Amino acid sequence: MHILIVEDKENLRQMLTAAVEKMGFTVDTAEDGRQAQVKIKQRRYALILTDLRLPKGSGLEVLSSSRELDDAMPVIVMTAYGTIEEAVSAMKSGAFDFIQKPIDLDHLRLLIERALEQGRIVRENILLREAFQQAYGFPEIISEDESIKSIEREIQKVAPTEATVLIQGESGTGKELFARAIHQLSVRAQHPFVAVNCAAIPETLIENELFGHEKGAYTGADSRRMGKFELAHRGTLFLDEIGELPLQVQAKILRVLETKVFERIGSVQTQEADTRIVAATNRDLQEAVRQKRFREDLFFRLSVVPVTIPPLRERQGDLRLLARHFLKRFGREFKKENLVLSESALKLVESYRWPGNVRELQNCMERAVIMCEGTEIFPKDLHLAFHETEPPTEVPEGFDLSGTLSEASLRAMMRVEKAKISQALRQAKWNKTKAAEALSVGYKTLLSKIKEYGLEEE
Repeated sequence: MHILIVEDKENLRQMLTAAVEKMGFTVDTAEDGRQAQVKIKQRRYALILTDLRLPKGSGLEVLSSSRELDDAMPVIVMTAYGTIEEAVSAMKSGAFDFIQKPIDLDHLRLLIERALEQGRIVRENILLREAFQQAYGFPEIISEDESIKSIEREIQKVAPTEATVLIQGESGTGKELFARAIHQLSVRAQHPFVAVNCAAIPETLIENELFGHEKGAYTGADSRRMGKFELAHRGTLFLDEIGELPLQVQAKILRVLETKVFERIGSVQTQEADTRIVAATNRDLQEAVRQKRFREDLFFRLSVVPVTIPPLRERQGDLRLLARHFLKRFGREFKKENLVLSESALKLVESYRWPGNVRELQNCMERAVIMCEGTEIFPKDLHLAFHETEPPTEVPEGFDLSGTLSEASLRAMMRVEKAKISQALRQAKWNKTKAAEALSVGYKTLLSKIKEYGLEEE
């Protein structure tokens, strides 16, 4: 971590530098207020220690500059005898605390530890405001399937390293759960786990979301905003559905992986990126590489350790186990702990193909627990969306079967695709971001399909 010490007296500045370096920190120094303000704009500091009275400025101006750029950066002010009122004024302006001269180094160490802890909490609260964070602790992976057990063994080997991991699998298989397991088993476990759904963020906003921006970078940017790379500093950044990223952003992520630095939008100053990346996709990235929709160099940098999560339909032995697990979980949540699954309901669970995988099974069990009026859940309580007693053997009346097999298949595919997109848009009340997420497609892809099929808001 980098700490900035601002002190005009050379002997004291050298003494403080030596003391803080012994605490294990990297120290930058400034001898006046103007130099300090320049350095604050050039580097992301974990903490600033500044004298109140400085040539070419003041400690209050240093404090103001730091808060303008990053209000989560803690500032400790140093005061001489007779300047306590100024120190109190500094704390009202946002300083973490003050310390009187001559400096007690043990007291200084304590203040630095407390200030850094507060900075960490502030950054975590930023994340909590954006999305409810799952409680820390090793994520519970429920499975008796040998393929999942094999993946767990792989995760235990790779988690303690700094290797990038690419998690592949259909939507709903639990890719984020495995990403959290990697984080919790790593040396970064005490630092943030930040998840970004790349498919749910419009292309025009994704760069800002990842890298942040400087004050004045564009109209409406009235303050500096930290991106996800900064929020995940010293932790793990989970890039879900990374195959949906535009090529321009892919190039920037590749640079971060290779150089460990990045720039905020509107800045020419580099920021350190001490962040481990775990990526996930439900797409065939190798096919996307062949089609020039995904960078080959980024694919190889991400897939140092590839992990493929099998769909639920290939894990027959886990169906009863997971169904009972979710029943118990939601039974406790909704105060219906006496509920049981009937044998007929369990057989239906085992015969159903679960196109939405574990997420669909979880939602199904939650709905069944809420709606069930007795003590036993039957097949009718499951309300499986795609369940049919027999597979259809005939095409709809009036469907055009002319031409070759490929031509007829294409017409069928387009008909189903149009109906599915229309259904998703209605269910999302024409919120295109939510519809794209429900369909597991990129926002840009959805807009293209809406235009192709002439779908307009009803």
